[in-house]
Amino acid sequence: MVYLFLFLKGCDILHRKRNYRRFLLVLLLLNIIGIGVYSYISIRDSIPDDVRIRAEEQDGLASILEQNPLITYDDSLSVAGNKTYTIECRLCHVMPLKKVKVQIVEDTWVAASGTPIGLYMETEGVMIIGSGDVVSTDGIAYQPAEHIVQAGDYILKANGTDITNKNQLISMINDSNGETMELLVDRNGEEIPLSLTPLLGEDNSYKLGIWVRDNTQGIGTLTYVDAHGNYGALGHGISDVDTGELLKLERGELYQAEILSVMKGSKGNPGELSGVINYQKSNQLGSIDINSEKGIFGTIPAESRESLHLVPMEVGLKQDVTTGSAKILTTVKGETKEFDIEITEIFWDQADTNKAFSIQVTDPELLEYSGGIVQGMSGSPVIQNGKIIGAVTHVFVQDATKGYGIFIENMLG
Repeated sequence: MVYLFLFLKGCDILHRKRNYRRFLLVLLLLNIIGIGVYSYISIRDSIPDDVRIRAEEQDGLASILEQNPLITYDDSLSVAGNKTYTIECRLCHVMPLKKVKVQIVEDTWVAASGTPIGLYMETEGVMIIGSGDVVSTDGIAYQPAEHIVQAGDYILKANGTDITNKNQLISMINDSNGETMELLVDRNGEEIPLSLTPLLGEDNSYKLGIWVRDNTQGIGTLTYVDAHGNYGALGHGISDVDTGELLKLERGELYQAEILSVMKGSKGNPGELSGVINYQKSNQLGSIDINSEKGIFGTIPAESRESLHLVPMEVGLKQDVTTGSAKILTTVKGETKEFDIEITEIFWDQADTNKAFSIQVTDPELLEYSGGIVQGMSGSPVIQNGKIIGAVTHVFVQDATKGYGIFIENMLG
């Protein structure tokens, strides 16, 4: 019996060891599969969705796609006579990774600026930034808009009337006599009808219990102007400060701005430019026609361009950008000039268009003046090897000497 017991116990131990080895083998296989999937996704995401190359520089494609030797593609294609075509990138000639749109472009020149500008924008409709209490005549706080409206909704119509500004909306609410109002709002591109009933507040005026905004203004930096007066600025869109939503533009104007002071950036505080914008017609530079994730765009007439700092410069494509020394063109103490920076990293996948590369300010004068990059410098041209290759878009909150930039071809494209 003792021998039988020991034999059975030994078999049980062997069985457990065998199961443990199987478990380790499965775990190893899962790790290998996980690493493989992660590597595949990382390599795929390192490939841009689209590439622009010059007809005479067919190696421009290789400079981007051959960052990783595992990425292969058909390099026998000729760009002659083609404006746009698609190539398929593979992993070691076998596994498909991504199809890349290749566009053939001509050499492009623009005038780099770096001039501070004042911005004024009116939204398309009236934007709801939140809802709140209405203290009624009975002394009780109500929320008539709660669970009905959402922050980021745009009021397009009220009782069938187009809404163009918040004063018009306030007037209609006051004239409602507390009767239910039918609103048409734009919510994420979808038009939705809503019903809200105004309440008579303590001040004897009717309220819907919503906070709204119909315009915004601020200071930024002009990036470039082309030969036709078309400009690009900021390198990122103008969003609502409360909701973070990109503002839908009804109309906008560009003005001259004067920088009066700068609050230096520090850890946890990015700093900002402080200035004045004179909204007189004589100080208007041009129009704001587009507000997009890649910047604001519009036109500046020839007579208004005379007051701007403009330097003709060839446009550099993304494959022209390298890590290392570069410059930003921005305005300090009333003078627009170049300051030294380093491009520290390039993100070819451009998961975030506004963060295509990272920079660090190295110029002692700019570090002394502003601590690095501050709010208001967005749009400052980034120059490398005599070409405009991008624009400053963001500053690191924890380190004002560092920031991000957008490729200039994305602003132009």
